[in-house]
Amino acid sequence: MRPVSRAVLAMAILAATSAESAHEPSSAVYVATYVEVMPNAVGAGAALLEQYHEATRAQAGNQRTEALQEIARPNRFALVEVWSTESTLNAHDTAPSTAHFRERLTAIQDAPPDERICRALDTGRGTGEGGAATIYVLTHVDVTPDHQEEFLGMAKDMSIETIKEDGNLGYRVLQQRSRLNHFTVVEEWSSREALEAHATAAHTRAFRARLQPMQGALYDERFYRKSD
Repeated sequence: MRPVSRAVLAMAILAATSAESAHEPSSAVYVATYVEVMPNAVGAGAALLEQYHEATRAQAGNQRTEALQEIARPNRFALVEVWSTESTLNAHDTAPSTAHFRERLTAIQDAPPDERICRALDTGRGTGEGGAATIYVLTHVDVTPDHQEEFLGMAKDMSIETIKEDGNLGYRVLQQRSRLNHFTVVEEWSSREALEAHATAAHTRAFRARLQPMQGALYDERFYRKSD
């Protein structure tokens, strides 16, 4: 999935201007991995990701791991991980449980996992409470290099506004380390109704309108629940 050795993060996390935003330490490493299994292996895939989730959460330096299943296409999953340091992520890479996960996944995958190693730009936490109805949204945003800095400011403003909304549980803007003009936005919402209200909010519509001419690829937004 990824090479064992990596360069140390070159840039520090941008400080938030809002007191409502809480940030991980500057050494934190975020990993978003998209997993697709064969349609006849949905159950096996969900079980495998849950095993990986449990093993990973027990490892030193893991601050958070979420195993998610796409609502529209149940054979597609996502893993969102937060690691305290580069060294703890590298140790995870060589752990027996990680090797076991990769070996078993190879037998049922529809395509190789797509892994994005990122740093956090903004990690706002909303005031809502999660539950069985919680919806996770992972969005890949690709802007052209000449719009990268402009997007950084837009993303920070979007985070500040979004975490004020009813039903928001979190809004994280991640910058891909290997392609600095590629971003992953991770959202958590208490219900579909809260997510739909966010989609029609004035600041969301303004953000999308301003973003459109900057995009280098299709706006890729996917909806998930925690994997069963």
